[in-house]
Amino acid sequence: MEKDINRLEDTIGYHFRDDALLRQALIHPSYSGEMKLQRYESNQRLEFLGDAVLELAVSEYLYNVHPMVEEGELTRKRSSLVFEAALEVCARSIGLGNYLYLGRGEDISLGREKPSILSDAFEAVIGAIYVDGGFDAACTFIDRFVIGQIDELALLKDGKSLIQEYVQRSNDGVLEYRTDAIAGPDHMKNFRSELFINHELVTDGYGHSKKNAEQDAARKACRLLNLV
Repeated sequence: MEKDINRLEDTIGYHFRDDALLRQALIHPSYSGEMKLQRYESNQRLEFLGDAVLELAVSEYLYNVHPMVEEGELTRKRSSLVFEAALEVCARSIGLGNYLYLGRGEDISLGREKPSILSDAFEAVIGAIYVDGGFDAACTFIDRFVIGQIDELALLKDGKSLIQEYVQRSNDGVLEYRTDAIAGPDHMKNFRSELFINHELVTDGYGHSKKNAEQDAARKACRLLNLV
C-alpha cells in the first residue's frame, strides 16, 4: 500500500533527496517478510544507525547544557530520554504509526499502536535523515521532536520517583496506584492507573502496560502538584 510520505516530510520539516530511505525507515520486518524482501530491506539497519545517532545527539546536548554535571548524572539524564516509552511519545507526535508498512497479521493485531514498533521506527527515521542529510540534519530533527519536549519525556521515567519523594516528606503519607486493564484485545490491552495520595484520587494515566499507565499518572501528578 502506497503511503503519502510527502505529508510525513512536511510534518517533520525535512524533505529527503532520496525518498527510498524514508520508505525503508517505515518498513517493519513483518512487511518485508510478507513481501518476500530481503531482511536487510526492512528498517532494522536504519534503526541500528538511528539509535547511535540519537544517543550521540542527546549526549552532546546534555554535555553542553550541564557543564558542571558529572558523568553518572549525565548518563541518568540521557536514559530518561532515550528509552522506549519516550520514543513512542515522539513517534506519536508526528503520527508515525499511520505511515508504517506492516504485514497483514501485524496490522490486524494493532501493530501501529505498539510501543516497540513505534519507537523502533522513530529511530529508523533518524537513521534515514542521517544517511540522507548528515548529522546536522538529524540533530535538527532530534532537537525539535525529542529535546524540544525534554521535560515531558523525562517525567515519564522520573515522575514516579518525584511523586514518591513528595509523599515521603510527610511521615504518614501514603502513595497508591490502582491499575486495571480496560478496553483492548488480549494481545494489546490498554491500562488505566489511578494515583492516590493519602487515599485521595489525584489523577489517572493510561498506557499499553501497567508500568506505562502508572508512569503517565505520575507524570500528570507532577504537573498538577507543581513538582517540576
